Amino acid sequence: MSSHKVHVEFPGRILLVGFGSIGQGILPLILRHIGVPPERVTIVTADERGRAVAAEFGVKLICETLTRQSFRRVLNPLLGRGDFLLNVSVDVSSTALIKLCWEKGAMYLDTCIEPWPGGYTDPTVPAARRTNYALREEALALRPGNARAPTAVLTHGANPGLVSHLVKQALLNIATDTAAEAGNPQSRADWGDLARRLGVKVIHIAERDTQVSRVPKEPNEFVNTWSIDGFVSEGSQPAELGWGTHERNFPRDGKRHDFGCMCAIYLMQPGASTRVRTWTPLAGHFHGFCITHGESISISDYYTVRDGAQAVYRPTVHYAYHPCDAAVVSLHEFAGRNWQLQEKKRILMDDIDAGVDELGVLLAGHKNNAYWFGSQLAIGAARKLAPHNSATSLQVTVACLSGMIWAIENPNCGVTEPDEMDFRRNLEICMPYLGTVVGQYTDWTPLHERDRLFPEDIDKSDPWQFKNVRVLW
Repeated sequence: MSSHKVHVEFPGRILLVGFGSIGQGILPLILRHIGVPPERVTIVTADERGRAVAAEFGVKLICETLTRQSFRRVLNPLLGRGDFLLNVSVDVSSTALIKLCWEKGAMYLDTCIEPWPGGYTDPTVPAARRTNYALREEALALRPGNARAPTAVLTHGANPGLVSHLVKQALLNIATDTAAEAGNPQSRADWGDLARRLGVKVIHIAERDTQVSRVPKEPNEFVNTWSIDGFVSEGSQPAELGWGTHERNFPRDGKRHDFGCMCAIYLMQPGASTRVRTWTPLAGHFHGFCITHGESISISDYYTVRDGAQAVYRPTVHYAYHPCDAAVVSLHEFAGRNWQLQEKKRILMDDIDAGVDELGVLLAGHKNNAYWFGSQLAIGAARKLAPHNSATSLQVTVACLSGMIWAIENPNCGVTEPDEMDFRRNLEICMPYLGTVVGQYTDWTPLHERDRLFPEDIDKSDPWQFKNVRVLW
């Protein structure tokens, strides 16, 4: 059972924007671990779904949809100097909220960089501008002149967020286990040098969710263990990945950007129809979806080593996600409807009977082949640790909590990405809520048992080429 220790006293107000599964799951954690009374917490959300949970904790809930036209009017009275805005909504612009927070002198954290409605899916917007790469560049463009502005943490849920801290701990573990000199990396350059010296070519955010409900999925129903709107929007974006310097086979449907840091590429198809091979300790090898996520870009960028303007080292980084089985069937049905969302939506929570969300990072290409480090959190354990959470939501909500605490302790850092934060402090807060935390080596590669079918489609000279990881048949 996790300690109910208050990690930080907070004299300001906390404003939650959005109150779906993640908002409802983080509220009890905020009241447990941040020293703030319920009367200084307010929720603004677009619908009434969470009103009973807000009432349970004595927190005020305002039901109002935030738009370009209305968000300032609604939020102005709720924000002031030293306050904190936690954005766990969809379809509310992250950059607009950050600018408002800075005007007010308030801190900010989100779990992904959100645009206004249509930003992910508007067919009139070029694919390159509907990517997380583009959204990240837009958010990072707020930095010049604002280095000491109130801390605004970008993309700090489970992933993106927690996984960046897991990568750093995994690198130190691999260094110890391979007798490599790790030193005490502090700067971006130090971490990039360590990853390069270890020979890490690939980082998968490898996740397998086996939670099952006693209520079967119905036809024309989208079922998931976390935000359906969030999953559908990111699954509809082009698949994206940080593009490593070891890669020799550029995808035939791959596209490079002509702006920004140039660390990532995108594919001309949605992530929800792009599959990749990966491995986790409980599941073994499986096919996951290459859903675009902010960490695919920020981790790849953070660990890039340059010689002048030339990138001489960069890992290939991407998400490899097998959601719960009901969500896989839902995605298949969604794609068959030509990406028109089903009329019925259901987030699994109290009806989950069993299962584990196994979420971690797979670092591969080094001396010991591949190493997975992460959380194996069962639904029963999650329910004992915190109310209103599944295994999936708790991995997200505790990472939101740790990011908020770090921001409160470091209140004037401007725009900050997870890779730039103190990984030890974040892991210290998260660990009691992550179930079994495992580090395991494997001899698996994406060439495993591949000789039996279409052997000409693989690159045997280097198993960690994305050509081998991607599923084409």
